[in-house]
Amino acid sequence: MSLIFLFLSSFPAQAGKIREYWIAAEKINWNYAPTGKNQITPGADMGEWGKTLIYPKYRYIGYTDGSYSQPVPQPEWMGILGPTIRAVVGDTIRIHFLNKADIPLSIHPHGVMYDKDNEGADSGKGSRIPPGGRYTYTWAADRDAGPGPNDPSSVVWLYHSHVMAEEEINLGLVGTLIITAAGKAHSSGNPAPRDVDQEFVALYMIFNEENGKESGLKHAINGRIFGNLPGFETRRGQRVRWHLVALGNEVDNHTVHWHGQTVLDHGHRTDVIELMPAGMTSVDMVPRSPGSWLFHCHVSDHMMAGMTTRWLVK
Repeated sequence: MSLIFLFLSSFPAQAGKIREYWIAAEKINWNYAPTGKNQITPGADMGEWGKTLIYPKYRYIGYTDGSYSQPVPQPEWMGILGPTIRAVVGDTIRIHFLNKADIPLSIHPHGVMYDKDNEGADSGKGSRIPPGGRYTYTWAADRDAGPGPNDPSSVVWLYHSHVMAEEEINLGLVGTLIITAAGKAHSSGNPAPRDVDQEFVALYMIFNEENGKESGLKHAINGRIFGNLPGFETRRGQRVRWHLVALGNEVDNHTVHWHGQTVLDHGHRTDVIELMPAGMTSVDMVPRSPGSWLFHCHVSDHMMAGMTTRWLVK
C-alpha cells in the first residue's frame, strides 16, 4: 500500500475536495520597474539600482486546464509570484506541472503533506522534471498544514523549484499556498476564508542579478522596486489579511512596515513585522485612514535601494 494512499485515506469522511491546478515554468524577461521611474520620490532617479532593469528570469504561470493555452489572470500586485494555490484543511491538492523552460525544474511545497515522489526535491520522481517534461504532484492539506490554535483562519506557505534551489529561487520560481481552516471557507467551491474581505501576498527578497554587484541587487517586493508595484488597494473598514513571505540570503532580514495602519500579529498589535529568509506569516488589519501609504522594508539600506511601494485606502 503506497504512502500517498495511506495519508489520503486517513482524512475524515466528510473532508476531501480535490483542488487541481495547472502550472507551467516558463522563461521570460522581467522588468523590475516597468515605468522606468522612481514612483516613490517623483523627480528622483533610482540610482545605481535603476541602471539595468530588465533581466532574463523564469516564472510559474497558472493555466485554466491541461492544454496550457489560457493563462489564469493575476492581479497586478502579485508581480513575479506564481499562482496562489488554495485549499481547505482536509483537501487534496493536485498540481499538473509542465516544464516549458530550458533547464530541469520542480515544485517543492512547504507545510503540506507529501510522500517522497511528491516532495519536488532531494530525490523521487518529482524532484527533477526535464525541459518539456510533465509531472503531477499530489499533496495533502492535512491538519498540520492548516492554521494552528493561535493563527488566523488561513495561513501562508511557500513553494519553489528545488533542483538547484538557491539559483531557481533567485531566477523567480516562487509562489505561495494558502490553507484555510476547516469550516472557515466561503464555500466548497471557494476555499478562501470567509472572515476576511481581501487577502494580499508580499514577497520581500533581494534578487542577485549581477553576481553580487550592487547595481544588480534588486531589493524587491514581489519582484518590483521603487514603487513599481501597483494594486494594493482596499477600503476603510475592510477586513484585510496580509500574507508575508521572504526568501534569499543572509541579507534578507526584513522589517515590513505599513504607514497609516497597525496589524494584529497573532494577538500582538504592531505596525512592523520581522521576516527572515523562508519566513512566512499572516497578519490582519482593518484600515482606518484613507490615503496613499508607504509599504516598505524598514532596514535603511533596503529602503534606499527601493524596497518600497504604496498601498491605497479608499
